[in-house]
Amino acid sequence: MTSDQLYQELNYVNHSREKRLYYANLLIDNPEWIPKVLEILFKVDDKISPRAAWVLEFMCKENLEKMIPFLDTFTQNMHQVHQDSAVRPVAKICEYLVKAYYAKTENKIKKELLPKHREKIIEVCFDYMINDEKIAPKAYAMYTLFLLGNDYDWIHPELVLILERDYQMQSSGYKARAKQIIKKIKTKKS
Repeated sequence: MTSDQLYQELNYVNHSREKRLYYANLLIDNPEWIPKVLEILFKVDDKISPRAAWVLEFMCKENLEKMIPFLDTFTQNMHQVHQDSAVRPVAKICEYLVKAYYAKTENKIKKELLPKHREKIIEVCFDYMINDEKIAPKAYAMYTLFLLGNDYDWIHPELVLILERDYQMQSSGYKARAKQIIKKIKTKKS
């Protein structure tokens, strides 16, 4: 499938779980298409960019290890994504990667998610926290940063500072997640 054909195919992706899963499974079965989907995702002003993000997110949910060969490309470019409907899946992919990295069970992500990747994820997650993003990317980012705080001592104090500062101005969903994260950080300290 050419990039143009794949681009046209992504026109058929919508919010339905069935469509996203269908195209995610196509990616899993045809990993050579992943670079093309990433290319479309990083055409950040294009209306199809979020659709590429949705498919990529579902692929990662189903088979995260398919993302390993593309960690450099993904982490080096994810900060460019700015459309709300594309930012959410990018934040979710970051959460998937970091959850796998800290999982109790062995997996390939533990070996392949290098410090340079984790640092880019930290950077983009803090951007989500301090910028005017919707609740979902902020929620994924705060949990991702909480986990990364296990290896980066400076993250938890910074995260608590942001969560407490923004607490009053945010939605009830944000407040609930922030309260959980702050409690986990404070429990960990004692």
